[in-house]
Amino acid sequence: MTGHLIYIPVGIAKCFPVQHAINIISAIFLGPRYAVLNAFVISLLRNILGVGSLLAFPGSMIGAFLAGVLFKKTANRFYTIGGEVFGTGILGGLFSYPIAKFLMGKEIMAFFFVIPFLVSTIGGSFIGYLLVRIFENNKIFKELKEVDR
Repeated sequence: MTGHLIYIPVGIAKCFPVQHAINIISAIFLGPRYAVLNAFVISLLRNILGVGSLLAFPGSMIGAFLAGVLFKKTANRFYTIGGEVFGTGILGGLFSYPIAKFLMGKEIMAFFFVIPFLVSTIGGSFIGYLLVRIFENNKIFKELKEVDR
């Protein structure tokens, strides 16, 4: 797993675009529950391995949830990406403030994480979208999809 090596350092946060790609893939193929579970487990592993921070939880999980719900309701990939970007970049960035201030003891501004989280999630969501397109055009994936019916 080399996804933890690609990150954007932002003060006490480490933004992982690969996390957002996984959120998009999980939201589309697995739905909101498993997308959130994936985001939680990956955030937990990042913290256990020392390559993440507590800030991994709100952004990744909120983004995965919104992406999964929007895909489930609309089946529209662009709404799914929008859910991931808004959930991680805006809501996750804002929810990270109290975690950073009260749990991590860092004095920062409330909107400090929004821009870096947006940069990370936009890039990662685009990568996830491209991977979904590749998977759907793959012969093996098409055969698995038919078996599932």
